[in-house]
Order: sequence, then C-alpha cells, then structure tokens
Amino acid sequence: MVLQRADLLSLLDKLTVEEKIGQLIQLAPPFFEGAKSEGDITGPLATMGVTKEDARYAGSALGVAGADEVKAIQDAYLEKSRHKIPLLMMADVVHGYETIFPVPLAIGCSWDLELAKKSAEIAAKEATASGIHVTFAPMVDLVRDPRWGRVMESTGEDPLLNSLYAKAFVKGYQGEDYPESHDHLAACVKHMAAYGAPEGGRDYNTVDMSERQLREYYLPAYKAALDEGCEMVMTAFNTVDGIPATGNKKLMRTLLRDEWGFDGVVISDWGAVKEMIPHGVAADEKEAALKAINAGVDIEMMTACYVNHLTELIESGDISETLLDESVLRILELKNKLGLFEDPYRSATKEKETQTVFSKEHRKVAREQAEKSCVLLKNEEGVLPLEKSSKVAVIGPFAKGKDILGPWSMQGKIENAVPLVEGMQTYFSPDQLVVAEGCGIENGTPEQLEEALHAAKQSDVVVLALGESSDMSGEAGSLADIRLPKVQRELIRKVKELNKELVVVLFNGRPLDLDGVIHEADAILEAWYPGTEGGAAVAALLTGHANPSGRLSMSIPYSVGQIPVYYNSFNTGRPQGAPNAQERYVSQYLDIPNEPLFPFGYGMSYTTFEYRDVALSSTTLTQNEPITVTVKVANTGGVEGEEVVQLYVRDVAGEVIRPVKELKGFEKVTIAPGEEETVEFTIEEKDLRYHHSDLEFSSDNGEFVAYVGSNSRDTKAYPFTLVSSK
Repeated sequence: MVLQRADLLSLLDKLTVEEKIGQLIQLAPPFFEGAKSEGDITGPLATMGVTKEDARYAGSALGVAGADEVKAIQDAYLEKSRHKIPLLMMADVVHGYETIFPVPLAIGCSWDLELAKKSAEIAAKEATASGIHVTFAPMVDLVRDPRWGRVMESTGEDPLLNSLYAKAFVKGYQGEDYPESHDHLAACVKHMAAYGAPEGGRDYNTVDMSERQLREYYLPAYKAALDEGCEMVMTAFNTVDGIPATGNKKLMRTLLRDEWGFDGVVISDWGAVKEMIPHGVAADEKEAALKAINAGVDIEMMTACYVNHLTELIESGDISETLLDESVLRILELKNKLGLFEDPYRSATKEKETQTVFSKEHRKVAREQAEKSCVLLKNEEGVLPLEKSSKVAVIGPFAKGKDILGPWSMQGKIENAVPLVEGMQTYFSPDQLVVAEGCGIENGTPEQLEEALHAAKQSDVVVLALGESSDMSGEAGSLADIRLPKVQRELIRKVKELNKELVVVLFNGRPLDLDGVIHEADAILEAWYPGTEGGAAVAALLTGHANPSGRLSMSIPYSVGQIPVYYNSFNTGRPQGAPNAQERYVSQYLDIPNEPLFPFGYGMSYTTFEYRDVALSSTTLTQNEPITVTVKVANTGGVEGEEVVQLYVRDVAGEVIRPVKELKGFEKVTIAPGEEETVEFTIEEKDLRYHHSDLEFSSDNGEFVAYVGSNSRDTKAYPFTLVSSK
C-alpha cells in the first residue's frame, strides 16, 4: 500500500542525520553488495572520493541492469536497512533498453511525435521488466553546434520541435497510467540548463548567454517536459551566467522551484557537485556541498561532498536540518509514488524480463522508427531507389559493420544489430551483391582499397557505407574536424574515378561537414545511428520498399567555419542579399555561403509534392480572432509518400530583434500518387509572444509574415497584421 504523507513525515522524523544524508547519495553498482561487479572500484570510480562505507545508507543506484542484479542489490541493502527504505534504481535509458531505436537526433528527424512516444513506451517496458525505476531521459538540450558530440542525444535546433518531443518522450516513459502501471518508469529531464551551447562545441565547457536568450530558446523544452509531469530534473555540467548549474540557486531554486513550481527531485550529473572546485566557485568539498544543497540539489551523483560535509554544515549552522529534510522528503515521496515501499522491485523478475526484452514486436517498431528517421539529402538522376536487376557493390566499414547502435545504447548488444549487407540480402540475390570493407573507420590498407575497387568494377552501382564509430560521438565526443575521416574520403575519391553510380550512406551521430562527399556522390542517405534494425531499414529505403520521409531537425553546415549555423538566426543591419546591399560591406563570408548546405526541415522523397492554393482566413489577427492558414499539398510523383508541411512566422519589427523565421507548426501527411491533402494551421496571438528586453513574455502589434513550405528555406511568404486588444 502506498504510504500517506503523514507516514512519510513520521518516517523522516525517525531518521538520523546520517541516514537522511544517505538518501541524498547515488552510487554505481560496484559500491553495493550483491552487484555483479561488486568490489571492482577501479579507474574513474576510484577517484570520486566515495567508499563502500558510503553505500550503507545511499538512497539510489545508477547503472544497475537486469532483474536478478537489481533484486540481489535491493535484498542485500534492505536486509541491513534499519527503516527498510528501498533503493531507487536509475539508468540512462536514452533511446532504448535492449531493443535500440535510432539516436534522439535521428528520431527528431522523423517529425513523428507518436512514434517517438511509442519508442519511449517500449524502452520503459523493457527497462522496468529489468528492475529500473528511473531513466535519465529525455535530454532536451537545444543544439546548434555539431562539433559537440552530444548533439546525437538531442532532437535538434528548434525550441518548438524540442518541446513537442520532450512531451512525447515523457508521455512514453511515464505513461498515462503512471505510476500504477509497472510497465512505465519515472523520467528525468536533462541537462538544466543550456548544456547544448558550450563554447567551441567542447563538452563541459563554459556557456555564456543572456537571460533573454536562455528563456527564449533553451528553457522551453525543459519546461515542456515538466508541464507533462516529468518527475526529475538533472543539472548540467556547465555554467549559467557564470555559476555552475549544480550550485546555481537562481536557476535551480528561484526559476525551477519558485517560478515554475517544480516540487520533484533534482539530481546532479555524474560528479558535478565536486566539479564546482575546478570550476573555481568552491574552495573545497565543504563549500561545494553548501552551494549544491542551497541551490536545491537533492541527490549528489557519484561524489561524497554531501556525505562528508552536510553533518558539519548543519552543526555549524551554515544550513538548517530543515533544508536537508526537504530534499529527503522529496526522495521519499518519489519512492512512495513508485510503490517501492510495497514492492521494491516493481514486479521485475527474470521471467518477465525474458518475456519482454528484445521482442519481435519491439524490433518491428525499432525498424519503423529507423525507416522514418533517415534523411535523403541528394538523389541525382534518380539513382535511388536501386533497380531490382542491378548488380550492387556494398563497400565501406559499415557494409558489414554492426557499430550502428550509437552512444547511450544501455543494454543494446552490438551482435544483435542488423548490418547493411544483411538487410540488402533480403532484396538482392547472392550473385547481385559484392561486398568489400574498403577501409576501417579511421585507418585502411592498400589491400582493402584494392579489394574495394575490384568489387566496384564488377557492379552497376556502388553503395558506400561510411561514417563515425560510436565513440566518436556522444559524451566527451567533441571534434574540431567533423568531416568523414580522411581514409574514408580517399575511398570515395578512388571509387568516384571508376565512373560508377555512387550512393553514400552515412552512419553518424552529428551533422557532418560533407566536404569530399557532397560533390562526389550521386545520392546521399543520412542514416545517423539507426539502432538495432538499422541495416534492415536502410536497405528497405535504398531499394524503394520504404520511401524516405525524414526531415532534418538540425542544419547540416556548408563548412565547419560557419558553426554555429541554424535556421532561426537574426538578421544584421547589413544583411546579405537585401535590396541595395553592397557587394562587399555586408554580413557575409568571402569564401563560403552564409547558409547551411542543407537547412532545418530539409529532406527528399522518391516522389514529388506541389503546394497549391495557400490561403489565410484573414490578413488581420486579433486577441480573440485567430488566423487559419490552409494549403493543398499534391503528390505529383509516381509513388505514395509522406510530406512534412511546415509553417513558419516572422515578426517584422519587434521590440528586440526577432529571428528571420520561427517554426510555429507542422503536419506530416501521407499522400497517394495523384492525390492531394488539405493541411490547416491556426495562428493565435499567443503564438507570437516572445521575451522582451525586460523579459516580459508578450506580443507586439504590427506586421508579420507567415511562411509555408517543405523546409525552412523553401517557403512562400504571406503577410498579416496583429491588432491586439490589450
């Protein structure tokens, strides 16, 4: 039975200060009795300043996986627990548990919120069957710099799209019947705040921006997740206005708790409390503990500042025990909400785990998600889909390579991944396929290259499967050079010399600088890290058994020198291409375009679409009378396809500078050949609000422009006026 609040308060009153502090500590499995890796505290674990003794009262564990291990740790812990308060089991279930879906950036490119929600539901079902109570997801950091390796973990560069995905993921993880359903778990939104904007794209680096910029672009997705009921918040590693997020009282208390009303659990990222010392805002662990607890951080992950110093801080009067009690109560309330006092395993058993994890049904959804997440970037002369009668050379490190799960794959097993060649064998006979590695991901041999060229000469068309290894992206995966490795670019150049039709499939975790690819390839399919069923999905797309429908959720740069490059940028006083603009003295590069190579929202199909009869219900919008925008979209090609119809708006003259375009709505429609669909959008006054110089969130009367099109670049403009009653 779930305890009443009075019961929790009574339990809290019985705890010693030491036991209370223990609830605020989170440790990895090796610190706990019963863990598979029990006693193996080496490497980074050995430098965290935590000991096995600290695990006596620890309130939660991270990275535990598998029903048997969870039960063993929980049983050993409860046996020695004076008050039988169960552990919270947490893990990074980011894009799947064992059935691995495409990385979140790829899911963002599907523009399919329902399918994103379904992927989170499946991840939750597998994770809970394996004993996990909380996932460190969704990651909703807005990203504009592909040098940062963790862009793969975000859904992209747009605050509206990220917010909608944040809601969808939370709905999927927690479910409508949460917490009663043991097939769902608690979600933890991360990383608050602005972790996706580090200077130079270098992980853990400084973030420096105005509060207006923070509120306008970076905060909305966190707020959206919390509005959907997300249970937890994880602090970011970076600074916000000069103060590390983990010790930032203005951010984590004034904004998060007081302004937004969040009363759930706040957890630090790994080691982030102690990292305030090298940040230069804490002289020692004691000061770090003081700043974190004052900022409202309830759980310290993997360092011992709280356990070593909170008692001393209370005894000295630097903090009150009441402050400690607030954090402990929030943790107890979450454990109680999840029903852990009644069932500390939440129905997880080895039998349930075996029946649930990596099922055929789950893999089917993973394949569908992968098909809808790939983006067709180029298709000269209709090279794709491949002809059924073609002889195809599949060449490259990802031809047979299974490193397609991507970072944060939790319990995903690389041996279960479907490689591209296996997928292609479904559609081509053995005598139609010739396979060669060509090179490794970062190195190669003359023999490999010779074998590849021999294979290419035998074929009608060459499919080069290229990209990044998983450890080239993800956390701590920052790169200054985001081109394909030199050996792969050399492979492209050599194959190009054979004058064969050349298709490049990219497996990677970030938008790449496509120098050495874009001009050489006849077709380019961006597959990202597509997950367990990736090879099957990509093969279906290459052969036309599935029609590409992905659209970029993050711009692909023309050159790394443009970064950050994103669609919703500001104009300058000397914009390139403006009427009467000078040839030189405008805001431009002299050697490359200003615009990205492929813009936000871009993606091709095997069919063509035509936008017709765009109409506004009125050219005047008021507080009580919205405008309806309608457009007819016709499939003018020969096969059924999905189109993402996109609506953007520009505020022509704001109180502060406004972006050249902002996404305000989209709809993904399936249209048969020769048919058309009518898509309707509604623009309300509230859609035109933004943060003014005094941070007031309101709209301005005046001129606006609505843009309708297939991506952020290819749109047509329709002006209207806001006349508000305020």
